[in-house]
Amino acid sequence: MALNKELIDKIIRVTSHAAISCHRFIGKNDKNSADKAATDAMRNEINKLKVNGEVVIGEGELDEAPMLFIGEKLGAGGNLNIDIAVDPLEGTNFVAKNLPGALSVISIAEKGNLFNAPETYMDKLAVSNKIPNDATDLDFPLKKNIHNLADSLNKDIKDVTVCLLNRPRHLKIIEQLKQMNVKMKLISDGDISGALMVTDEKYNVDIFLGIGGGPEGVLAASAIDTYGCKFQGRFLFNNDKDISRAKQMGIKDLEKKYNLNEIIKGDSIFCATGITNGDLVNGINFKDNKYITQTLVTHKSSNISKIVIREDTIKT
Repeated sequence: MALNKELIDKIIRVTSHAAISCHRFIGKNDKNSADKAATDAMRNEINKLKVNGEVVIGEGELDEAPMLFIGEKLGAGGNLNIDIAVDPLEGTNFVAKNLPGALSVISIAEKGNLFNAPETYMDKLAVSNKIPNDATDLDFPLKKNIHNLADSLNKDIKDVTVCLLNRPRHLKIIEQLKQMNVKMKLISDGDISGALMVTDEKYNVDIFLGIGGGPEGVLAASAIDTYGCKFQGRFLFNNDKDISRAKQMGIKDLEKKYNLNEIIKGDSIFCATGITNGDLVNGINFKDNKYITQTLVTHKSSNISKIVIREDTIKT
């Protein structure tokens, strides 16, 4: 049994309900309660699905409950065996402080097709499907990537836009981009949505790069795959615990550069529901006792990439 269109609506329901569950915590400066509410709702909704699911990208280990932990079995059983990647609340600080960009995110793929990523950092690069595959590479110097990108798009360097997390670890990159007179979109959090901005010209982002979360990299890659865009990632292991965990997950080459087809294989469904307004989707609108949500959904085999609006009446 493959991932079918009927399943899409059910997966949209998962992220919509997770988003709605933490709506009451927007602006309450309580990110932990918001995260727990989203996580509990997501687990509850997935367990209603007639699937045999296993979390391969989660929010931690078994001893870190109530998070959806790596290896957790979910679903009500059935003929469909799936891998599940989740980020019930991407942007906990966005919800806590009532800032733009909070999302509830999930990706599913048939068993064995979604990379089991360790909870560590990843060096990433994503560009649109308009860029030749050999024009950019994680191993190229920054200057070469930007110049090749500008040439491919027939743009002046000053008109190229780079999206990256505004972090101390990126100060050197930011300084180089300044010297090159490149436009920057610096984001404070939310590197799933940051990577997805290369998928459509309306976001005005030509390349996403820099170091962010490894699990978030896999989630972004699963959506980017539907758009035919390029994504590369390399995990960064900072201590013996990270290295040990990676080896337990079957990662033998700790310096390997992963291309998109090594991170996500076969068919997939990706959903990201807005909690607060952001670049990708609008946040939750509560009106006439109904929660109105927007969800970006992709389904590779049917080439679906669209925004779905739902109305729900839920007691939270």
